[in-house]
Amino acid sequence: MITLGIDPGTARLGFGVVSGVDQPRAIEFGVIETEAASPMPDRLATLFDAVTDLLHRHHPGALAVEQLFFARNVTTAMTVGQARGVVLLAAARAGVTVAEYTPSEVKHAVAGYGKADKFQMQEMVRLLLDLATVPHPDDAADALAVALCHHQTAPFLARLADQAGAGT
Repeated sequence: MITLGIDPGTARLGFGVVSGVDQPRAIEFGVIETEAASPMPDRLATLFDAVTDLLHRHHPGALAVEQLFFARNVTTAMTVGQARGVVLLAAARAGVTVAEYTPSEVKHAVAGYGKADKFQMQEMVRLLLDLATVPHPDDAADALAVALCHHQTAPFLARLADQAGAGT
């Protein structure tokens, strides 16, 4: 199973590709950056093209993205929402299933605690993927965490769906 995890943003969009059945491993991770001085439509086009390229290169079975959660900054929420929309469009165009997780679900799946801090999350990502160092920048580590969340959650959800379909 290959999962593309996305930490959406218009300035920096984190991505992480995770593969494996029992022991997950990182295939590729990093950030897609856009120029702050560029018009928003151009920035969104850059993100769309880069995510589309990742989807075509890695052929993931799913794209996992974090759901929006902003309590304070409406402007930031809107720009992140635009980045999410571009990511969802790229996945739809590529025919890739999308899974969405709340920040708390990601933290719980990766660190075992829904209120884990950034350091705990980064260290767990490093340990789970058997990496020598914590992935940098933070956006890439966050994207790997979202991919790991799906990697761990999807088989359980599939078993539940199978049982529901079997009438048990």
